[in-house]
Amino acid sequence: MTKEIATPARTKELLKKYGFSFKKSLGQNFLTDLNILHNIVKAAELDAQTNVIEIGPGMGSLTEFLAKTANQVLAFEIDQRLIEILDETMAPYPNVTVINQDILKADIEKVTKEVFHDALPIKVVANLPYYVTTPIMMYLLTSPLKIDGMTLMMQKEVAERIVAKPGTKAYGTLSIAVQYYMAAQISFIVPKTAFVPQPNVDSAILQLTKREQPLVTVEDESQFFALVKAAFQQRRKTLWNNLINYFGKDEETKERLQSALDFCAIDPQRRGETLSIQEFAALSDQLVKNK
Repeated sequence: MTKEIATPARTKELLKKYGFSFKKSLGQNFLTDLNILHNIVKAAELDAQTNVIEIGPGMGSLTEFLAKTANQVLAFEIDQRLIEILDETMAPYPNVTVINQDILKADIEKVTKEVFHDALPIKVVANLPYYVTTPIMMYLLTSPLKIDGMTLMMQKEVAERIVAKPGTKAYGTLSIAVQYYMAAQISFIVPKTAFVPQPNVDSAILQLTKREQPLVTVEDESQFFALVKAAFQQRRKTLWNNLINYFGKDEETKERLQSALDFCAIDPQRRGETLSIQEFAALSDQLVKNK
């Protein structure tokens, strides 16, 4: 019977055996709480008919739980030093494949086809490094790979921004970018004391479920996201000031913007964070028509 990895004693033993030192630049924090790991797997709703992609397995504490529940696990680990440790800790689990690669540089479609033997639903479960949470999440959201759901651990503040509603301080471009593609909710909070080394802030488990269709239908996605970006350029400024600073202050552009705002009955003196995703979509479509 192998000892579970995510106990403080086993983690300490492995760190000592391999002389492993944490790299701050890679945002390495290892979970040492079995109960939390159990709850992550439970939140992800995994079973033997699910394949899982994990990002940043570390020494394999979460990977072990995933391996016991899912059909197959494909883990991407960027740190070469951890591969040797994972070779040992994952030895009892033939359904785990570890790849020493940056997920952002991987051909994720190609790799999953090569690794996963069965065409089963794919879910992503990961403890994401804080410094690269948003790039990884957006990469996965816009990937051609069909991902049925994601259960991601991230900085609590980032999770709160993702699930934020219009009119709140946390609501912004990230809220809209994620909610456009997926339904998002916070499952539970993970205290900083559950990690080695201990980070400065608490984490949250965010549950993301892929929508069949984006939340809103827009004429031009790039125009929609450009508009959202423009509206939040400077949060204290009015929508009007942000839009003319982004799109242009010439009379023709101003008229086009004013006409679209009038048509959508959106007061230009409002601030970007008060607009719903539906209002952004309507305004974006009107700007496309006014071109």
